[in-house]
Amino acid sequence: MVGMIGKKAGMTQIFDDDGKLIPVTVIKMDDNIVLGSRTKDAHGYNALVIGAFSAKKKRVTKPVQGQFPKGTEPLKLIREFRNMTGEYKPGDAVSVESFQDVRFVDVIGVSKGKGYQGVIKRHNFGGGFKTHGSKFHREMGSTGQNTYPARTFKGKKMPGHMGNEKVTVQNLRVIRVDAEKKMLVVRGAVPGSVNNILVVTKAKRK
Repeated sequence: MVGMIGKKAGMTQIFDDDGKLIPVTVIKMDDNIVLGSRTKDAHGYNALVIGAFSAKKKRVTKPVQGQFPKGTEPLKLIREFRNMTGEYKPGDAVSVESFQDVRFVDVIGVSKGKGYQGVIKRHNFGGGFKTHGSKFHREMGSTGQNTYPARTFKGKKMPGHMGNEKVTVQNLRVIRVDAEKKMLVVRGAVPGSVNNILVVTKAKRK
């Protein structure tokens, strides 16, 4: 297992060896710091605790500071990665070079928030007739039953909050690993806007 925390730098496009245009996303992957480990004997599973993005010491409470090894600056984001390959000790750095031999990755992030939306935008409803005289255009229609049970079932597609939720995009092909610029280039789009925090792991289903 290989995993790191990064930030979405933006999207661009490149040409492959055959001259085909490929849309890609550039992920900024600064070195992550190993903060600790979880063992099967003590916790029931094996994992590494990894942190990223420096935080101001005065903004971190003392109880939180206690989980950082001595000589390590406080970090904003902490995640656990199970069954990480390689031997790491607290204080070691995990670099983007760990993805050098990885062909496909899964990317986890928070999608863009769209606010409160209707059923046409949120669930791709077709709506009613657009002709003159029609009184049904962008409404959702009936939500329940005339007879028992006279209620709306859970899971009914209705207007509501759209976006701003955890999304996982699987099996994105790794196009380039730039160790000098600390960049990971993957084919396709990833959740969120620019500077959105992402968790990148080796693809589970490839």
